[in-house]
Amino acid sequence: MKNKIFHPYTTFSALKNKLPNLVRGEGIYLFDDEGNKYVDIVSSWWACALGHGHPKVVKAIQDQAGILQHSITGSLTHPNVLTLAERLASLMPTPDRHSVFASDGCSAVEAAIKIAIQYWYNIDRPEKTWVIGMDQGYHGDSLGALGAGFVDDFHKPYEKVTSHPAKLPFPADGDFEPSRKVIEEHKAQLAAVIVEPLCLGSAGMKIYSADYLKQLADCCAENNVLLIIDEVAMGFGRTGKRFAFNHAGIDPDMVCMGKGLTAGYMPLSACVVKDEIYNTFTDDGEKDCTFYHGNTYAGHPIGCAAALAALDIYEDEGTVERGAEMAEKMKQWMLPMAELDCVKELRFLGMIGVVELKPETKPLIAQMKQSLFEQGYLFRPLGTMFYLMPPLIISDDELKGAVYALQQTIEEFCP
Repeated sequence: MKNKIFHPYTTFSALKNKLPNLVRGEGIYLFDDEGNKYVDIVSSWWACALGHGHPKVVKAIQDQAGILQHSITGSLTHPNVLTLAERLASLMPTPDRHSVFASDGCSAVEAAIKIAIQYWYNIDRPEKTWVIGMDQGYHGDSLGALGAGFVDDFHKPYEKVTSHPAKLPFPADGDFEPSRKVIEEHKAQLAAVIVEPLCLGSAGMKIYSADYLKQLADCCAENNVLLIIDEVAMGFGRTGKRFAFNHAGIDPDMVCMGKGLTAGYMPLSACVVKDEIYNTFTDDGEKDCTFYHGNTYAGHPIGCAAALAALDIYEDEGTVERGAEMAEKMKQWMLPMAELDCVKELRFLGMIGVVELKPETKPLIAQMKQSLFEQGYLFRPLGTMFYLMPPLIISDDELKGAVYALQQTIEEFCP
């Protein structure tokens, strides 16, 4: 069969190799049509926190598919979306929240950006229209999201059609003062700041401190700027806590989530909004402040069923706590790689383990990725960086095996 797919984030050179045609998933493994088995070491784009084929999520999807397949949430509701909105509010530091649902993380971010801008319009501060992020931050690939998060290596062609009025510098040394200067200088125009909490994923798993995030939250509050936390990749146990922002002890104005919300089993995302913001979207006054924004599959019944099952599993099986324990083991198993001559540095955040190689290894990265693939490991390096972001259900032996395979491959290609 001819491949007619326009593959996302895939170079034409990569298409010269035969692509795996995956037909089944089980636990941390994916299987192709030739019977080969692969460790899903990046959790299928960071989404499948519970691995593949978890029976409780699968059953929830199957049961719901026979009851109600789709219903819009524009002026309608259904039991699953009501329950899920209540559950998500209860997971926040303060429960007075409403959720806007969408189908993917980027759509949740788009909603958050528009809510932030319209909030200030609603309360007669229409000049506050800027939504800015961190330099090289990533919040999705729509043009609106690119205005707040822009990764140079990916998004250069769209530079002239996106707005970048300001950026927060990445806090390489943990110093918050340069970011404070940006916020204070532009506070009159700033509607919101949006950040990936503690880790810039697509920028190369660049990690920063919880203390910086706490100072950012305080500074936004002091300067009348909303804070949006993009937990799409980091949420639901990836960093050792339910949400990455929990490490900083903050209470964001909006939280975007996706991926692990349904354990990757169905497309569903949410933007969870404080009620003090939500309550301004009324049509009771002289002007209509209704939020005229939506997504066809917002609050999709089957997606909500998957999410509710996944939330139950995270709690009942102690997924977050177990992930925190596994993270320390992964770190210890990876530390010997720091001694290799071609390794620039190692970085860790919960169940994210990063091996960044020195720049001169760049011509070898594709070969190393292919070698790991042939060994049964689906890695997706970023630049000269290999990272492990496995399903949180991975066993000690499986994780140790993945770390060993990566180390052996690095040693083989970069002696």
